[in-house]
Amino acid sequence: MYKTSLISHFGASQTAIGVIFSIAIVMLGLSAAVGGTWVERNGPRKAMFVSACFWATGFLVGALGIATKQLWLVYLGYGVIGGIGLGIGYISPVSTLIKWFPDRPGLATGMAIMGFGGGALVASPLSRQLLSFYDPDYDPGNAASVASGGALVSLFLTLGVAYFLIMMFGVFNVRVPREGWKPEGWDPSTVAAKPMVTTASVSAANAIKTPTFWLLWVVLFCNVTAGIGILEQASPMIQDFFRENGTSTVAVAAAGGFVGLLSLFNMGGRFIWSSTSDLIGRKPIYMLYLGLGMVLYATLAAFGNLHTALFVLLAGVILSFYGGGFATVPAYLRDIFGTFQVGAIHGRLLTAWSAAGVAGPLIINGFLDAQGKPGTLTADAYRPALFTMVGVLAIGFIANLLVRPVPEKYHEPSRPADPVLAGTDAHGGKDV
Repeated sequence: MYKTSLISHFGASQTAIGVIFSIAIVMLGLSAAVGGTWVERNGPRKAMFVSACFWATGFLVGALGIATKQLWLVYLGYGVIGGIGLGIGYISPVSTLIKWFPDRPGLATGMAIMGFGGGALVASPLSRQLLSFYDPDYDPGNAASVASGGALVSLFLTLGVAYFLIMMFGVFNVRVPREGWKPEGWDPSTVAAKPMVTTASVSAANAIKTPTFWLLWVVLFCNVTAGIGILEQASPMIQDFFRENGTSTVAVAAAGGFVGLLSLFNMGGRFIWSSTSDLIGRKPIYMLYLGLGMVLYATLAAFGNLHTALFVLLAGVILSFYGGGFATVPAYLRDIFGTFQVGAIHGRLLTAWSAAGVAGPLIINGFLDAQGKPGTLTADAYRPALFTMVGVLAIGFIANLLVRPVPEKYHEPSRPADPVLAGTDAHGGKDV
């Protein structure tokens, strides 16, 4: 929401400013992978506090970079430091929620990850209004309007302080359940009877040695890469699909509304599809994401330009699968590897997100650059990229089919069976 203002302030290219956000996504995956085991050992409260410190510091360092016109400081602040905060914060609640809701892990993690995706719905309009408050000449309703450097500095300082205070609420309130706790009236044997749900414990170190982990890595990579194919070009894409004689029939404002609608589909998919996975299983739900996703991408490429309603519907469902893939994967990992170090395993798997964050834009932009200049493209220019995404999803579909339970040799022999099957009735939580 402030990319245009940053471009103007630094006199930089779109690519140079876009690198800021790419660095943040890469650092998210790397910090989640490296810090996952530390999060498991130290608990969610310490992890959330560290996340809040990094995230807020990232904005403060970014503000210094804007004030001094040193773009490298914005890379360091928002990109590197803020990205580390994102990664640690993203995985912090996962294993805790799975332990509190062993009966509905998909719903629990879906709610949390829905919040991550839905935050943009609040942050974007709030940031625009703050920019207009700090710079009266800035028009939040005009996508081409540019805020002053002083307004950007004030925005980053405000967000840094505000995010830290809000995140402290989670730090002071989060708890983990006591060993052996289970929801009253819930029968753990209903979970134990499912063939793709383990009762054993697998460490993060052993998990990455299994073929199953890397198959799930490919599954997440393919699902995210395909979703970014839509998300990366959402606004210009809908305009280009309905361009006749050099003029698009879709207004700029309508294209902006389409982006907001996709955010709702993305957020809703995180909750709806992950909750559905509790009923039909993780492997079947990913078969839906990837299998039906192939059909939707092919339909979008071939017939998406026939009517705007059809285009919006297809893109919306694709983005709901994109969000659902993020939200369901922690529960999938719990089923396969147990709850022992599921947060650490999840962190390592998120490197697939970092890789997809690079691969997705490269694929879509590589094809579009070869087709012509932005603002002159039509639906035909997108078809090679969209059909390529069909192939990417096909690879993910095959990888998901090959997912199998983890062999016993990777189980932790010194640990008892997962408490989810212990049948104890301990209640309450503890500070960690």
